[in-house]
Amino acid sequence: MSKVIAIIPARSGSKGVPNKNLKILGGFPLIAYSIAASALSKGIQRTLVSTDSPEIRDMAKCYGAEVPFLRPEEFARDDSPDSEFVLHAIDWLMKNEGGLPDYIVHLRPTTPLRDPEIIDFAITEMEKQAQATSLRSGHLASESPFKWFLRNQNGFFSGITQAYSNDQINMARHLFPEVYIPDGYVDILKVSFINQHKAIHGDLIYGFISPVCQEVDTLEDFEYLEFLVKNKPFFIHEYLEKHYKAKV
Repeated sequence: MSKVIAIIPARSGSKGVPNKNLKILGGFPLIAYSIAASALSKGIQRTLVSTDSPEIRDMAKCYGAEVPFLRPEEFARDDSPDSEFVLHAIDWLMKNEGGLPDYIVHLRPTTPLRDPEIIDFAITEMEKQAQATSLRSGHLASESPFKWFLRNQNGFFSGITQAYSNDQINMARHLFPEVYIPDGYVDILKVSFINQHKAIHGDLIYGFISPVCQEVDTLEDFEYLEFLVKNKPFFIHEYLEKHYKAKV
């Protein structure tokens, strides 16, 4: 069996939804959902949270995550790429524990309503793909971007690719290639590739087809998630209600 850990990135700054990772959704902080999904996964052995915030650290520990370090401020800016928190975590694990996992499951807290069984399926799929440098989830786009236009500085439209003429852009949707929208359901990173190339995804990204999932980028997104949780049963929310006291 591969050694697999999950890392949940949760920095303190957030412009779209202030204090997003600790904002209460259905009685529980947003980050609790990703921690619970990781804990319920059969393929993940450890759940780590990478944060620059003592408050998020303490809350994450309340829901069972490990927070063995605080992420340095320079890796927790608005424009910090994912590679920085991943490389920082790998460096810490190597220096302090003397060993590394085979895979890192990257779970963004902004996608709270996951099914742990789907995470496990993604891990199994990644283990089968010897050539893959990483796995990313995505769902089928309902509208083809090949039918979209760019608008130049003079106000004229043209297609986003030269593969299709402006007349061909009007073809029926099914005549265009299928396009997938990357989402935050699950990413799986291969640690051996990261160590060799100091990059986290590489050129051979295995595409894992995930369910359409609601993500949190704005307050409106959060309000819609509140509506969903109140009006539809979700296993991960029911688990939290059963095992933890809801917050008002």
